[in-house]
Amino acid sequence: MPSGQQLSPLAMAALGLLAERAMHPYEMYQLLMHRHEDRLLKVRPGTLYHAVGRLAGAALVETIGTTRDGNRPERTVYAILPAGRERLAANLRTLLAQPVKEYPRFTQALSEAHNLPAAEVIELLETRSETLEKELAVLEADRKLALAREAPRQYWIDVGYREHQLTAELDWLQRFCGDLDSGSLPWRDETPPVRPGI
Repeated sequence: MPSGQQLSPLAMAALGLLAERAMHPYEMYQLLMHRHEDRLLKVRPGTLYHAVGRLAGAALVETIGTTRDGNRPERTVYAILPAGRERLAANLRTLLAQPVKEYPRFTQALSEAHNLPAAEVIELLETRSETLEKELAVLEADRKLALAREAPRQYWIDVGYREHQLTAELDWLQRFCGDLDSGSLPWRDETPPVRPGI
């Protein structure tokens, strides 16, 4: 993990947890799941263990001991090193200040949607909207839970950001489907004949 290279999302999450306190990877996994961080990144125990091992290999975290719960195997406890704090801060500064071109697949699908009939596009986007509304409801429940637990807002600002994104997308989808349905957005529902040689 070269010093100038961006941290993977999982490595960044691990460093963020270790910046709070020393812990073993399974405890990190449980905490990530408890906080619903799987809405932000793909979290699996095996990949988390691997990410922490890579952080240790890069001298960003260190082993400080082991713990054992009952008959369970010993678990290695890690702590963040000053170099890990610096690396986390540097990555956060870059990601917060500089937009990253992420090439979302949905945008690509929209650019090719004209290859389907308008009625089908409307139906598919209505299905998408239903899924997004469920996700929005989950985020609202997370917000209420954070407020009930009096969790400091700084720890769940991503919830508000994601709610805003979903609300904006749902609004756009509704207007777009309305334009398609009313015919105010011209749509070619027939596939043009393929010309020879193409």
